[in-house]
Amino acid sequence: MSSKRLSILPPVSSSGPKPPVHFSSSITIADSALLTGTHQVTVLSESVIHPRARLDSSAGRLNLGRRCIVHERAHLGLVPTNGRFTEAAVTLGDYVAVEVGAVVEAGNTVVGEGSTVGVGARVGAGAVVGKHCTLTPHTEIAAGAVVPDFTIVFSNGMRRTDRRGVAVELKNKAVARQIDVLRRMIPSNPAKFV
Repeated sequence: MSSKRLSILPPVSSSGPKPPVHFSSSITIADSALLTGTHQVTVLSESVIHPRARLDSSAGRLNLGRRCIVHERAHLGLVPTNGRFTEAAVTLGDYVAVEVGAVVEAGNTVVGEGSTVGVGARVGAGAVVGKHCTLTPHTEIAAGAVVPDFTIVFSNGMRRTDRRGVAVELKNKAVARQIDVLRRMIPSNPAKFV
């Protein structure tokens, strides 16, 4: 029996140029995350980038706020097939979670503070998702659409105002606790991307 340690994740190769980055010293970024592109990638304090998350700045800047979580196989900055933008940034506010397999297309796309982009959801180019919104799994937000603050969007296109009454401070504390756990679970290697 071989004494070699088996890796849980297969090696991941980057297919493109290495983007210029500006990382806070307190971020957690997995060694197997993919960063490609030519525009600036900025990640602010205490944000977490999971293994196999893809940040693509080919079309424009990527700006991630404080305490954001980008899960496995999430893709930020995907260039839409029909998109031609003079400015194609993606901006995530503070406390944003982009869950497993979700996509946020490039094109001055904004996801507001405290919002969650659910598993397999897609935010189209140029869409603006307001603060403290919830996009349930497999939701699609059309290119250029605007989602008002405190809106829940379901995968069938239905929307409703979030009236759960959860205090923003409590949500933020829960995210901070989740980040604390993730920082202990995900080996971080920001130097690989600098």
